[in-house]
Amino acid sequence: MTWMIDLTVRSSLVLGGGLGVTALLRRRRAALRHAVLAAALCGSALVPVGRLLPALTLEVPTSPASTVRTMLVDTGGPAIPATPTGGARVASPEISPWAIVWCAGCLLTLALLAADVIRLRRTTASAEPIVETRWLQCARDLQEIFEIRRPVALLLTSTGDVLATSGLFRPRVFLPRDAAAWPDDRIRIVLAHELAHIRRADWAIQIGAELVRAICWFNPLTWIACTRLRRESEYACDDVVVGVGIPAGEYAGHLLDIARECRRPSRVISAMAMARPSTLHRRITVMLNTRIDHQTAAPRRVAWTAALACAAAFSVVAVQAKQAGPAPLVGTIYDPTGAVMPGVTLTLRSANDAAQTATSDRSGHFEFPAVAPGHYRLATSVPGFRTLDTELDLKTPSDWDRPITLQVGTLQETITVSAERFGAPPVAAGGTEPVRVGGNILPPKKTLDVRPIYPPEMRAAGREGVVPLEAVIRADGTVGSVRVLSAEVHPDFAIAAVDAVRQWRFTPTLLNGKPVEVVMNVSITFKLAD
Repeated sequence: MTWMIDLTVRSSLVLGGGLGVTALLRRRRAALRHAVLAAALCGSALVPVGRLLPALTLEVPTSPASTVRTMLVDTGGPAIPATPTGGARVASPEISPWAIVWCAGCLLTLALLAADVIRLRRTTASAEPIVETRWLQCARDLQEIFEIRRPVALLLTSTGDVLATSGLFRPRVFLPRDAAAWPDDRIRIVLAHELAHIRRADWAIQIGAELVRAICWFNPLTWIACTRLRRESEYACDDVVVGVGIPAGEYAGHLLDIARECRRPSRVISAMAMARPSTLHRRITVMLNTRIDHQTAAPRRVAWTAALACAAAFSVVAVQAKQAGPAPLVGTIYDPTGAVMPGVTLTLRSANDAAQTATSDRSGHFEFPAVAPGHYRLATSVPGFRTLDTELDLKTPSDWDRPITLQVGTLQETITVSAERFGAPPVAAGGTEPVRVGGNILPPKKTLDVRPIYPPEMRAAGREGVVPLEAVIRADGTVGSVRVLSAEVHPDFAIAAVDAVRQWRFTPTLLNGKPVEVVMNVSITFKLAD
């Protein structure tokens, strides 16, 4: 989830910057604004790729004292890596619901674009090429002016609502069925506008923008940028038409006439439509505004503008906040009551098996000097407490501050119950092994010991067995819950072992002078003597 938020924020910064620059250039040439928006969309598409490229390091000073403390608690189970407060570590490769939603939205948007492309291909298949001399001669003259070397197909469609351009290497201009009767001045205006799209490669740029929108469909700035990109391409082509000597007033009149004839203009998004009513009023207003620069931008100037915008976008994509080199790994060791634990030795081992040690002082504070970012394993073993062995990933400044809470260890008791073969009186023997406890723990002492009795039925059958148990010694020294840890135990053995352990009594286990519960593992072996 964190990486999705990071990508969304970065792409929003890129797109927001592009939209902001176009707003500042609102009185400049439309081709420059179009280049800025295209570069911004390209930069937002490179955001996921930028995560795989070498990052431009933004040095962040380490200040462990001011970072958020992350508790690292040893639970006695499998080691769990401690992570920064702002992040999350996934223990298993589960599919996030957000990933499912993103995939669904992406596939839906791509499906709409694919359906649009199929519809355009059908229009192309049913269209007929224009062979009228005045159309072809006008197209050749304008191609020579615009320096277009690729062959351009002029297609007359069977409908009266298609006037658009598509294609990059084999461009096509789609014309409505009534276009054959147009006057020469309108033919020149229409072809000048459509060939301007072809020279500027607006169709390829717009298709790329639609793909970016499909991938980043959840970001509203992507939709805004795509819409503005299409609009600016129309403004730029309007400037080209005016630049070839057609008066702005005459051009605006022809646009209005075309809009009246195409009352239901095509909504094909995979083609560059000339006269969309939704943008026509705004285009005419801009076209007739003498305070706006309508001159055609030089290709070199547009290229430099796009290059600068791409460089700015790439800087946002590539810059990542990173720890400024090695820094001290510090922390404090606590017991479950919150009291500090001095004199605890910890071992920090890197991925290449290099190890260093640190010992906590009287305040429980420890420090490993000059620890570089990376993956480590932190371990310590204190008598009376569970062994700590956990993995660390040092990435952000908060990772270099590691408070640790050690949990009380478990007691271990092993008893062997022996008996002669059937007919001999039961004889029980066993012993306990005291637990080595240090620090602030006062271990319990058994005050009442009850030996298990070998079940007579098991002796008669000549059966033996081992019963592993887990018992909880309450704060008052009595035995609470007792459970058998294995399913492969005969119930007669289990009952005999549990009945005996439940009757045991201990002195309270004291942690910093306060009685606490403690877990005890018991192994009782029932064995027949030879």
